[in-house]
Amino acid sequence: MERNYTRIWWQHCLAIIGFSVIPLLVVNICLYLLFNYLYTDKVSENLHSRVEGRRDTVDLFLNERIAQIYTVAHTNTIEELANEENLGRIFATMHAKSDSYVDIGLIDKEGNHLAYVGPYYEVLKTANYKDKFWFNAVIAHGVFISDIFMGYRNFPHFIIAVLIQGKNEPYILRLTINLKNLDDIVQRAWTGSQSDSFIVAPSNLLQTLPRFGGEYLNAPILIRPAGGEQGSVPYPDFTGLATTRVERRTIEGLDVFLAAAPIKNTRWVLVIKESPDEILSPLTEGRKWMLLCTGLGLAAICTGAVLFTNALLARIKEGDRENATQSDMLLQANKMIALSKMAAGVAHEVNNPLASIAESAGWMKDLLETEELQNSENVQEFRESIDKIEQHVVRARKVIQNLLGFARRMEPAKEKISVNELLDETIGFLDNEARYVNIRMEKNYADDVPVITSDLSQIQQVILNLLNNAIDAIGKGGVITVSSRYLPKTEQVEIAVADTGKGMSEAEMSKIFDPFFTTKGVGKGTGLGLSISYSIIEKLGGKISVQSELGKGTTFTLTLPKN
Repeated sequence: MERNYTRIWWQHCLAIIGFSVIPLLVVNICLYLLFNYLYTDKVSENLHSRVEGRRDTVDLFLNERIAQIYTVAHTNTIEELANEENLGRIFATMHAKSDSYVDIGLIDKEGNHLAYVGPYYEVLKTANYKDKFWFNAVIAHGVFISDIFMGYRNFPHFIIAVLIQGKNEPYILRLTINLKNLDDIVQRAWTGSQSDSFIVAPSNLLQTLPRFGGEYLNAPILIRPAGGEQGSVPYPDFTGLATTRVERRTIEGLDVFLAAAPIKNTRWVLVIKESPDEILSPLTEGRKWMLLCTGLGLAAICTGAVLFTNALLARIKEGDRENATQSDMLLQANKMIALSKMAAGVAHEVNNPLASIAESAGWMKDLLETEELQNSENVQEFRESIDKIEQHVVRARKVIQNLLGFARRMEPAKEKISVNELLDETIGFLDNEARYVNIRMEKNYADDVPVITSDLSQIQQVILNLLNNAIDAIGKGGVITVSSRYLPKTEQVEIAVADTGKGMSEAEMSKIFDPFFTTKGVGKGTGLGLSISYSIIEKLGGKISVQSELGKGTTFTLTLPKN
């Protein structure tokens, strides 16, 4: 037998090596594609981090400005803020710490300046803002960061304003922010010679100056690099974006990486553009290594041939071992059938003494109603003891009914079945065993599941097998969820048994319903349970399916016709 295995090994190994040219080309191409994918993915991750980091810096800048104006608004009285000389001192202190501010003003509820400090005094002191979009936004929200607009000063700017609730009426404290500071923050995202970054507001209007083409309040444009086809290309509109996005796009023949992130508390979106020619330059160097990979390819093919042949030979040996143990598995299956019949016999034998116990308990309960025993000081204890006897008799009968249902014949019968009650009964059969190994049984039944017509005992046998498998898969400490629902379109009932066990691979799932296949250890399973279950459900006109993921658990789903 050993020489036979050796011959098989050499045949397969030499056959694979004989076709070395094709695998060599495939390996080289795959290596390059893999490197391209991994590096591109890394670049995307880096862009994602960069755009969010730069976005966070903008957020911090705006939040610091909000905090400063909020502090000024709530540490000074309205009278102090309305005094332009005092407001000027406050603004001078703020400006000394940061050059982010252009001017400051206190505005009453009618939209008029009560006090103004800044370089546009003649233009803005008499200006009225009651009909301006930002004025009403501050009244509504309390704090407002505007988009860039021209305003009375006819120059691009944006403001941060807070609402101050006076004694009798509201006031607004407004700061104008220096756009250069915002531009500097955004432009620090530039890395290569072709990278760009900017902020856009709704309608894709620029809020900061880009590196290549575009002015405030205009749409940003892509400038084609020198040496190729000249002209500009419009950027895609990212406004309204809810989460960070990184993508590689080809826009009118121009290949670019784009990353966009929404800025909190504003309608703005930060956009970073990178050129693939710059950030993917290591890929060009990677092509040079393909020649070296070609030289090493033959060695890789030989190694792969040996590994593949070893795996194939191991599979053949495993198949031989499985064939040798099939007779033992069949013997074990016969033992299970005999055990099922014995369980039915035991159930019938136990029913008789249970009936006698129940009858005696009822007789004793009647005796307690006699006048002589009614006067006994222990009559209440007698009643409680008899009640416990009757409760345990009912419980024992339920167990017996489960045993009888499990041991019934395999031929499909037709009877009315309440699916949820059947699931409760079957779960109760294994409830103690599950608690012993710290496994929690959870029920998730739909209320609209109808009564179906099928074979109760065979369905119960299948569910019992699935529950047993789930307990074995978990081992100790986990959750088994049993659920039911009605599918009105197909008039079918769906039952699912999900566990948090070790799960299965795709290869195992493809063979899970095959006879004699088991994922359990040697001697712990026959490999017939799921095969029999599959056959039962098929005979009943239903379907059984499985979903599983390694390390996360397995879900078996039964679909049964209503009638």
